[in-house]
Amino acid sequence: MANQELTFGEEEFIVSKTDLNGKITYGNALFIQMSGYSERELIDQPHNILRHPDMPAVVFKLLWSKLKEGKEIFAYVKNKTKNEDYYWVFAHVTPSFDTNHKITNYHSVRRSPNQKVLEIIKPLYASLLQKERSSGIHASEAVLNQLLKDKGMSYDEFILSL
Repeated sequence: MANQELTFGEEEFIVSKTDLNGKITYGNALFIQMSGYSERELIDQPHNILRHPDMPAVVFKLLWSKLKEGKEIFAYVKNKTKNEDYYWVFAHVTPSFDTNHKITNYHSVRRSPNQKVLEIIKPLYASLLQKERSSGIHASEAVLNQLLKDKGMSYDEFILSL
């Protein structure tokens, strides 16, 4: 039966690495288990194989923008599994660098999200997605930017304040 929410323990971490194009190069056992795919099915696939349709594209636009600037980012993400179930994570995504400070790959550690924070994130993402579907990603980005401006916070400050 698909569309069931999966959870994992607060003390557990989902870890994955991707190349510069977002293709999976490594996933720990929990990453593989939660995804519902085998390791063979995941390696060399785009990480967005796990992208849930409820996720607004603007979140990933922001994520990739920060990473390509060499900065870390924290984000709440709803992922889908191979059989269409889903799970929420609080992700910390960082670029990895070589000795010349050139980005070589990306590394993500995800933990179980705080359920009280999801009560804020879920309606926010739903409104961003609705705006995206009706008026495009730029309109969704404008809504997010206005929210941050109204709160007087950067995206990072907002996410970490929740």
